[in-house]
Amino acid sequence: MSLPRRPRAVVFDLDGTLIDSEALVKEAHFAACEQMGVTMSEAQFLALVGMHREANDVQLRSYYGDDFALDEFIANTRAHVGDRVAPLKAGALELMQTLDELALPFALATSSRRPWVDRHFAAHGLHERFYAVVTRQDCIEGKPHPEPYLNASRLLGAAPSDVLALEDSYAGVESAHAAGCMTVMVPDLLLPTELERGRALVLTSLKDVAPLLRA
Repeated sequence: MSLPRRPRAVVFDLDGTLIDSEALVKEAHFAACEQMGVTMSEAQFLALVGMHREANDVQLRSYYGDDFALDEFIANTRAHVGDRVAPLKAGALELMQTLDELALPFALATSSRRPWVDRHFAAHGLHERFYAVVTRQDCIEGKPHPEPYLNASRLLGAAPSDVLALEDSYAGVESAHAAGCMTVMVPDLLLPTELERGRALVLTSLKDVAPLLRA
């Protein structure tokens, strides 16, 4: 496996790619639904993965009706998560060290909002390591729209075609591919379909990225 060209910069997704948070978020969603007397299937949860909050709001209303108490749901999920912090994904620190050694700047492009990013960056000492951070609040359009990756590429000073995007979700892969980035998918909860395999190089772990960069 190889990349079509050597990247000039790298952009990480956050949830499910850089941090192992999807299981925690799933647990919180299911607990919130139970509190509110509704049920959520595995398929319904997976349809939310990688999407920004506004898109998830639309999806939740399609499940439970236009009068579904979204504010209560969000409050319940936040209460369930509490002060917990998701761990970094396997290979994340080693990959960042490799990027530093290769003098490749790296940024974040996430569907999450700034407080969630700040919590995890503070916990894992990442604030000083990332050249730029693009959150949902920094974009008009969220993933799967290309804007998050276009913004991150601009902040890195690189053409999107020279940027390697690291993703785990369908929405993220679509966003990075639409922006013109070289894209790697490291699946978490979502298994790649033929569509993702046509848009991204599929690897099993972040540990597999460094050899591509050194090739």
